[in-house]
Amino acid sequence: MKDIFIVGSKGIPANYGGFETFVDNLVSRQVSDQLKYHVACMTFDKNAKHYDYHGAECQEITVPNIGGAKAILYDLKALDWALAQVKQHQLRDGVVYILACRVGPFVKKYVKRFHQYGFQVWVNPDGHEWKRAKWSLPVRKYWKVSEKGMVKYADYLVCDSKSIEAYIHEDYGQFNPQTTFIAYGADITATPLTAKDAKVRDWYAKYQVKENGYYLVVGRFVPENNYATMIKEFMQSKVQRDFVLITNVEHNAFYDQLKQETHFDQDPRIKFVGTVYDADLLKYIRENAFAYLHGHSVGGTNPSLLEALGSTELNLLLNVGFNQEVGEDAALYWSKEAGALSQLLEKAEELDETTIEELGKKAKQRIADAYSWDGIVKQYETTFLAKGEN
Repeated sequence: MKDIFIVGSKGIPANYGGFETFVDNLVSRQVSDQLKYHVACMTFDKNAKHYDYHGAECQEITVPNIGGAKAILYDLKALDWALAQVKQHQLRDGVVYILACRVGPFVKKYVKRFHQYGFQVWVNPDGHEWKRAKWSLPVRKYWKVSEKGMVKYADYLVCDSKSIEAYIHEDYGQFNPQTTFIAYGADITATPLTAKDAKVRDWYAKYQVKENGYYLVVGRFVPENNYATMIKEFMQSKVQRDFVLITNVEHNAFYDQLKQETHFDQDPRIKFVGTVYDADLLKYIRENAFAYLHGHSVGGTNPSLLEALGSTELNLLLNVGFNQEVGEDAALYWSKEAGALSQLLEKAEELDETTIEELGKKAKQRIADAYSWDGIVKQYETTFLAKGEN
């Protein structure tokens, strides 16, 4: 039996978030009986719970709610928990899998300790967190230094994007990093909801939106997801449909700046509708969008892009390596050059139904071939069993 400790997700069952959804699927779809998962889960409650979830041992780790630093503290306390479990139960064969590069300055000593018990330390480097505009310059510098430490000392790196794997070798070749590519997953099952369901009709009525009458974007409201470009270009286009933005928008500085720059509040087509946490409703909204707009420019394989390809027939993606790698010829692409997206939007309006249907079929096939959760879980299990030996 090989023991796999997972550190870095907020916990399972998943409510929201990429790493949480990944861990939930890894555990709930487990096939091999040769693996035992142990999952750290974050809590602010002093009464930390210990529970079983689909056969995985889950342990809540209590941390104080101290802002961004709590994630670093959580990872360190979770590693301490994992080490204590290894010692207490005399475990001698396994992997500690750390999700994201938050604890690079501290990881060397943990790797040394886990090696003493025959455990490897693996890392998922995630995306270019140090590029995200939401972080201050000192925090971005910490992210980059931390990433370097994680790559240097990890036994193995699992990258969910080929572009990220290439970047790891280009930037950190001096460490001879051992890497593999295993993608993030997605489902292509249709929503059980229909047009007649009350929650569907209530949502569409509330925002005065009609099926097939809108372009859609779903994602965090941060500058690197290129909301400014998408809104400006949409406003310049002659498109009659709405632009529906499902995002955690709050009237913050970025929102206010964007409104001042674009005056989007004066364009009735631009509709910020908040978040949708009902998974079935969100899938229905995706399935019934005329097209999906994706402007993410930072990170690896993006969950919202996979979900879009599995649900929406016409997908218009920012032309960067991460997105091309996923979409291939199942999507259309735009650049941030002035006029490029507005022209593509108008071109999209002229596409015939057959062309759109063909793109939709290609998109779903792309997910089925390369990003199905069952396939991803199989890859992980094979890799854990084959390479998780010190």
